[in-house]
Amino acid sequence: MSGNLPTLHTLNRLVGRTPLLALDLLFRGEPRRLYAKAENFNFTGSIKDRMALHILRKAYESGALKPGAPIAEATSGNTGISFSALGRALGHPVTIFMPDWMSQERKDLIRSFGAEIRLVSAAEGGFLGSIGLSETWAARTPDAFLPCQFANDANVEAHATTTGPEIWAQLGSVGLQPHAFVAGVGTGGTVMGVARYLREMDPTIQIHPVEPANSPTLRTGHKIGKHRIQGISDEFIPAIVKLDQLDDILAVDDGDAILMAQKLANRGLGVGISSGANFLAALQAQERLGRDAVVVTVFSDSNKKYLSTDLMKVEPVKPGFLSQEVELIGIGEAIRVCEVCVQTGSCVPGCGC
Repeated sequence: MSGNLPTLHTLNRLVGRTPLLALDLLFRGEPRRLYAKAENFNFTGSIKDRMALHILRKAYESGALKPGAPIAEATSGNTGISFSALGRALGHPVTIFMPDWMSQERKDLIRSFGAEIRLVSAAEGGFLGSIGLSETWAARTPDAFLPCQFANDANVEAHATTTGPEIWAQLGSVGLQPHAFVAGVGTGGTVMGVARYLREMDPTIQIHPVEPANSPTLRTGHKIGKHRIQGISDEFIPAIVKLDQLDDILAVDDGDAILMAQKLANRGLGVGISSGANFLAALQAQERLGRDAVVVTVFSDSNKKYLSTDLMKVEPVKPGFLSQEVELIGIGEAIRVCEVCVQTGSCVPGCGC
């Protein structure tokens, strides 16, 4: 383990402390501002690096993960990429179980980091099948470590100790506090972890989970319909998601999310489809609270993993799409954060931001 610790320390400096973007826009002709964490600045380019690194650190500390032991995880993509890169950097063989309909870029990135990938068809159970196969693999593999992202509280803890404090400190540095936070639910770690921290700071902050309107898993409790927002609504409600601790579920049509992601890219912000959904959900939350409400979300990753998907195609506009009523003006501010800010909850003189 001692040989891995310096690498963990190094990786820690490459994960988190991402900029908070102040996004200026017109909605139905009215000036608005929303805030989004630019998570593409993380080590492998997505928010999942936060969770993956924290789970690995906790597993080393508890002895659940031994030096050089094999790691396996079931994932819809970004988590697999994070565990592949971080796991290989720490000297572990990594095997990823993933539904075969995920984007080609996801598959290629996982392989590029030297991980093995086991693609799981719909006939084999799709996403739930991927989890089952990973558990079977671990049961017959000596010293195997399963992060179990959907049930591991370290996933929530990762965001309660990094993402949430960063948001609070960054807004505090410009004299603001959040009124609401929204995020799409894949594992639920982001929304539950940020909720844990922000509610400690102010119990009145609204926290909204986001899902595709085309496949309302959170509302129904099981897989229903199909959608194109990779990384969220993975066929079931994860164990770490506690809907009774959150506010109303916000739904976004996948076509609207695609169109919004395209609009963001046309203003220089190349983000994934789930980021388009998060933006529109943040706008919904702001509509409920008032035009001046401080609403924060996350841009979970960049658009680079979606270049072979419908993100690069002409998307038909349907009645009621909010994206058509949004005119992006640009980035008003990119608020940085340093370790001192996170620890103190606000910027202090000489902090280094």
